[in-house]
Amino acid sequence: MTSKAPTTTTEDDITAETIRRFEGTPDPRLREIMTSLTRHLHGFLKEVQLTEQEWFEAIKFLTATGHKCDDIRQEFILLSDTLGVSMVVDLISHRKPAGATESTVFGPFHRPGAPELPMGANIAAADKNGMPAVVFGRVLDVAGRPVAGALLDVWQANSEGFYDSQLPNADELQMRGKFRTGEDGRYVVRTTRPVHYSIPTDGPVGVMLNATNRHPWRPAHIHFAVSAEGFEPVTTHVFDSIDPYLKSDAVFGVKDSLIVDFQEHPTRDKAAEDFGMEPPFVTAEFDFVLKRRA
Repeated sequence: MTSKAPTTTTEDDITAETIRRFEGTPDPRLREIMTSLTRHLHGFLKEVQLTEQEWFEAIKFLTATGHKCDDIRQEFILLSDTLGVSMVVDLISHRKPAGATESTVFGPFHRPGAPELPMGANIAAADKNGMPAVVFGRVLDVAGRPVAGALLDVWQANSEGFYDSQLPNADELQMRGKFRTGEDGRYVVRTTRPVHYSIPTDGPVGVMLNATNRHPWRPAHIHFAVSAEGFEPVTTHVFDSIDPYLKSDAVFGVKDSLIVDFQEHPTRDKAAEDFGMEPPFVTAEFDFVLKRRA
């Protein structure tokens, strides 16, 4: 009696069987995600004909990325940002009606616990070398009505291009504050003019950028997370219009609607009187427009 030749297992067989094993997943959304992830991941492996050594290097890279994470640094967010993943997810998750402020990447440097400060307070008291700046404007709904009591959570890098979590005294909160709008929806924040800075390159993300001949620079910006009762919150940036990296942001976060002119005030003028500032300083005006919750 002639024995039957064994069937050869193919790459497509493994893909099909892996997908089949997710068929019993009770949560339909999780089943959809895992099935699609398997199909696309296996498709990538087959398309580039990934070798065992290359896959092992990828595993080492991801392991090193995890080792670089701690309470004040999130290397996986940085990896997500630099691969454009964060911005794609942001665009999918935060579709805005015409006129509403666009969102952008949250970034890896937000920290809880920033103090709530009075209107016009200075979040940059510790930043002695930066150009003083005033950022002001209103929080409005899409119909142009002021939103009273909106909360603006503000944070940024200092004039040397570092966030507080990157400084030797990393436990001390700096360049951060929360502000409430008045009845007229207005807000005023004193700080220093933002500068472009390099994202951290001392970890696996830096290795990836170097290996692919990409620069690590982010254009000058201030982070805002704006929320109000009855409205969808928005996490966004205000970018300085003169920055050279606006067209090549390392994390793809720039949107034209978020670019603002920082007006220079070299001598005493009306703005100096209005804001109680001594020149030289700069001002930037930006209105945040929130969408009401459905």
